[in-house]
Amino acid sequence: MAEKNKEEEEEESLHFTDFPDDIQVNILSFLSPIDISSFACTSRRYSLLCSPTSPSPSLWHPLLSRRWGAHTHLPSWNLPPSPSLYRLLHRWDPLIGFWRRIGNNPSPPLVLFEWGPSFITASRISPDPTGSGSYAVVKTPFLYLGVSSSGDPVTFLVSPDSASSLVPVSVNFLGTRHFVVEESFYDDEEEKGVVGEGLELGSSSSSPERMMFEIYQHFANRTSPGGGEKGSSRRHRRRKGKGGGRRRWEAEHFVRIADCCPTPARPLQGLWKGICENLNLEFYLVTYDDVGGVTCRRVGDSSELFSGYSPVFWTSNTTFLQSPFSVEEQVLYSSREHVGLNQGDIERGAVSRILCINSSYELVLPGLSNSVGDPRNVEGRIWEYENGTFGFGFLRNNFIVDMEHITLDGRLLDAVECCSSGSCS
Repeated sequence: MAEKNKEEEEEESLHFTDFPDDIQVNILSFLSPIDISSFACTSRRYSLLCSPTSPSPSLWHPLLSRRWGAHTHLPSWNLPPSPSLYRLLHRWDPLIGFWRRIGNNPSPPLVLFEWGPSFITASRISPDPTGSGSYAVVKTPFLYLGVSSSGDPVTFLVSPDSASSLVPVSVNFLGTRHFVVEESFYDDEEEKGVVGEGLELGSSSSSPERMMFEIYQHFANRTSPGGGEKGSSRRHRRRKGKGGGRRRWEAEHFVRIADCCPTPARPLQGLWKGICENLNLEFYLVTYDDVGGVTCRRVGDSSELFSGYSPVFWTSNTTFLQSPFSVEEQVLYSSREHVGLNQGDIERGAVSRILCINSSYELVLPGLSNSVGDPRNVEGRIWEYENGTFGFGFLRNNFIVDMEHITLDGRLLDAVECCSSGSCS
């Protein structure tokens, strides 16, 4: 009797092959490409479905859509749903987010990578030079990563001299938190499928979508029947120009800014912007260490002394003072001026908590407080407001630097688009 019941249960149980094809494909789309390759070995039918040489769009389309469909328009990438497109997006996906340039370079140090409809863009983020006392930031095109009309990956840099001039570059990872941008030189550009030197786009105010369209048109013209002589001439000029003419683009190194936004457990964490005493907007990165300490560093112009990635304040004790505050603490806050214009337009709310901090002088110049003899020279406060932002100041001066988010909910705040030098909107 027991054996009969077991046979009936086996007959009633469903096997994977009993599901309709669309259900099978949907289930497989939850797997990684490595797991799909392993699954392909189970039968001849699935080896054909999961074959990397003749990929099935019915499998790879939901696989790609599940991971990147909400971020980009996959049909616009000039590659069919396939392992090739998956590998490319998987390789470029870690770029999304904020990065900080390291080394001496006059260009803005903060770079933001974002998804586009058929490409990835990188923009340099810098304070708006025309907005003294303003939280406005300038977003200037820096890099474009996409796929040419022939299906080849292309990466190009927008020249700072002209937003319509592009420089072919390579983006190479050095680990998972560091990459380098280097100019690419090839003997035969058409074989490599890179953007050629001298490619000029139609308008300096072109949108990223229009710019990519013109790039694709450029590739289409190069591979047309009448494009051979022109391409040969361009290759000749390229070889002749090596080592001369335009100065080679210097390599730039970037490191990832991992924690760009605050969390309930780390309310001060992230990228912030604040207006300093001279009314210039500065960028700040606040980080927590493994033992709970907090450090704030300025992410600034490396050409200025101590400003490239210099510490501003720190504390090893993150215990906040809670309301109601003592009379002394109330006087410390009320007697200070909030730097910047139009401060009343920002609804920060009342001070909800206070944190004691130390000036970075104690880190950069050890023994400063002992030599001066007054601990107030290095002591300071963070005033956290009801809206989640905060301001900081030191007892040695009489002003407060109020911090605002650079990005919130995935959106860059107070951004001014800048397509070329002197052309912002």
